[in-house]
Amino acid sequence: MFRTNLAVAVGTATVVAAALTGVPASAQPSAPNVAPAAAADALIAARPSYLHASSLDTFQRRQVISSEGINYVPFTRTYKGFPVDGGDLVVATDAAGKAVYTSVAQTSPIGDLAVTPKITDTAALATAKAQLKTVTNVEGTKLVVVAEEGKAARLAWQSTINGTGAEGVSRLTVNVDAISGAVLGTKEHVTNVSGTGNGWIYGSVTLDTTLSGSTYLLQDPSHTTVKAQNATGNATFSGTDNVWGNGVGTNRESGGVDAFYVAQKQYAMLSSWLGRSGQNGSGGAWPIRVGLNDQNAYYDGTQVQIGKNTAGQWIASADVVGHELGHGIDDNTPGGISAKGTQEFVADTFGAATEWYINSPADAPDYLVGEEVNLVGSGPIRNMYNPSALGDSNCYTSSTPTGEVHAAAGPGNHWFYLLAQGTSGNGQPASTTCNSTTITGLGIQKAIKIMYNAMLLKTSASSYLKYRVWTLQAAKTLYPSSCTEFNTVKAAWTAVSVPAQSGEPTC
Repeated sequence: MFRTNLAVAVGTATVVAAALTGVPASAQPSAPNVAPAAAADALIAARPSYLHASSLDTFQRRQVISSEGINYVPFTRTYKGFPVDGGDLVVATDAAGKAVYTSVAQTSPIGDLAVTPKITDTAALATAKAQLKTVTNVEGTKLVVVAEEGKAARLAWQSTINGTGAEGVSRLTVNVDAISGAVLGTKEHVTNVSGTGNGWIYGSVTLDTTLSGSTYLLQDPSHTTVKAQNATGNATFSGTDNVWGNGVGTNRESGGVDAFYVAQKQYAMLSSWLGRSGQNGSGGAWPIRVGLNDQNAYYDGTQVQIGKNTAGQWIASADVVGHELGHGIDDNTPGGISAKGTQEFVADTFGAATEWYINSPADAPDYLVGEEVNLVGSGPIRNMYNPSALGDSNCYTSSTPTGEVHAAAGPGNHWFYLLAQGTSGNGQPASTTCNSTTITGLGIQKAIKIMYNAMLLKTSASSYLKYRVWTLQAAKTLYPSSCTEFNTVKAAWTAVSVPAQSGEPTC
């Protein structure tokens, strides 16, 4: 989400804490010169103890993601044929097929769990619906096993429902205990914030559009899921002259120009800097719909909605659209949307990287969030080099994971700024640390590459503490002949008070 006061319920009972294992390659079964999927399959077949697997567990390999010579192989898990919510894991293999690192969400075996429900799916769905103020659609209900850290595994009915909650638009997954009928937890999926186009932010820009018969569409000709639409009716913006918008901020098509331009530029950034094929990892993205009647923007797993500022102008800047599409990138890397207060900072890093890649004089790259769109007439809503300037914390505390998710972005945004720009700012504002240290930044391209590769190790149990470990491992993997990057990642986390973790990588 973009709006600062819209809570996102992630990191509740449906998300478990990770058993993160940096298992040495020598301790993992592998064979030289084999495909990454086969190497990962061999590791799973050997059932090492850190998988916490029983004879009743089976594993399902998902799409392999490759980055900088490392292959990341995600798996989901079933127990007696039922999906395990919290049982996911990622196996990383090198180019030779050797397993070099494994992260596992589940922390203990499930044991012998009865899988016959005592309440009906209808009763469970009624309980799930009661978690929202209004319900417009039900996507489905199924039986799952919930594996929550520190608690016995539970059989649950899992429903995903659409409607409105206390904070507005909602797409909510609810786990209801299939024995007692109690709500075990919820997960919110709504996460905020060559034709010629005339956007109100970026002015006259060149766009790759689609010609269909005699009609042009604001849709990428090569990646057809990348498109801008009018939120009223969800029709893709169209015309006969391939000239788009009038440069007026209150004009929806002009907002569509800005949004579409940012989406195409972010697509290019992902390919050029990270080797990723589109925001969804499979060569595409989601429709961006302009017309939300709110001072807000959001991603919900199926679309990006763009609202307006208090002056009625559509808020389709790079750090807004890039942020919302960043939620989609997060959602479509292993483990899904980041949890425990990390999801908004993760999305902010992609907003910042997109703004820097575009490097437009109309929206000069910086580390402020929302300064160009001026959401409520008071300038930016988040500040990455000094989060406290806008009321968020610069430093991590034990209360960060349970705080409001946008405020909880402060320590992560501060970490990313220190990693990219250092304490001097390197042409950007200086940034102080929580431990009075001095850090030399690596540049934003290295910073986002480390961030992205850490996300490829992500499980459903992500947290600030896990991101410290995953980013250290990513730096070690990406830059094996240098400790500079690793040490900068480590120093930046320590500088925002995220503490060292037992068993974290060394260089």
